[in-house]
Amino acid sequence: MQSKSSALLPRRRFLQTVGTATGFTVLPLAYASRVFAEENSVISGPKVPDIAATKLDEQVYCVISPWGFPSVENQGMMSNVTFVTTQKGVVVIDSGASRQIGEMVLRQIRKVTPSPIAAVINTHYHGDHWLGNHAFVNENPDVPIYAHEKTLLAIKTGQGQFWTHLMERSTHNATLGTVVTPPNKIVAHGDVLDFGDTQIKVHFYGTAHTPSDISLELVGRKIVHVGDVAMDNRIAFMDDGSFRGTFKNYDALEAAVPGALWVPAHGNPGKQVLAHNRELFEGIYQSAEKAVQDMSGQEGAKTYALADPRVQKYAPITKGFDENIGKYSSLAYLEAESASF
Repeated sequence: MQSKSSALLPRRRFLQTVGTATGFTVLPLAYASRVFAEENSVISGPKVPDIAATKLDEQVYCVISPWGFPSVENQGMMSNVTFVTTQKGVVVIDSGASRQIGEMVLRQIRKVTPSPIAAVINTHYHGDHWLGNHAFVNENPDVPIYAHEKTLLAIKTGQGQFWTHLMERSTHNATLGTVVTPPNKIVAHGDVLDFGDTQIKVHFYGTAHTPSDISLELVGRKIVHVGDVAMDNRIAFMDDGSFRGTFKNYDALEAAVPGALWVPAHGNPGKQVLAHNRELFEGIYQSAEKAVQDMSGQEGAKTYALADPRVQKYAPITKGFDENIGKYSSLAYLEAESASF
């Protein structure tokens, strides 16, 4: 089984390369997903075992993934897939990390409804949120796949192949047969997608977990899918993110949809997901600010964080904490140091 530290290294390199990509020109939307969703490879990975969908309300379901990095054992199943049944068909939010995972989700959808796939929405460019697009384009070659333009551009400028190869290596080829299938529609902050009886509003408040995170409000239902902007008892990768930007996202989302059920892409949905993430991240970031003020450096930032009551509160229940607190303290310190100038 691949160690957590070795699984993190390729992702760090990926985040570093994406973080330097600026000055993009938007590609034509006619560059459709189905161009990429070619015939499946002759060699293909095995089926992913079914995970029953959890019903969040009368029309909203979530296939909740167990915790873990991509591995042989989980076949890359590491992030939640949400779907919504509407008058115009099924809307899928974050399609999973492989064609096989997307196909597994399709099996769960068919247990609920025979309706066609009306749309797929990808919250950001990490492969566990969009590689499953392939399965849904196979199901409906004309399906619109929505994302922020930075997600679309990152996938089309090399990160698609990066994630395909990373998942194959991490799972010992369990994801073979997955074809890079990028979004084909751009959405921006304030856009509302109309599916008849259901409207989905796009929220984008700048860099949080990545520069391209969108959150998706199911209008009138007080349900918001937040992708990796917040996680349940997990610690989100911040290599290409921003603590200050995350707080800005939380402020804006809580003001826009007070009392919402927050649906993360990792962990269980809940009304306290944002509040719990905020408390942990404030403990880490404010410790870094203290280290900047007294010039105790990145080691000081980690020492202060480990002594912070908020961090101590969540450390025992936050998966990946021990392996990552040093990195998070360092990233927070660098951001706080930059903000101090």
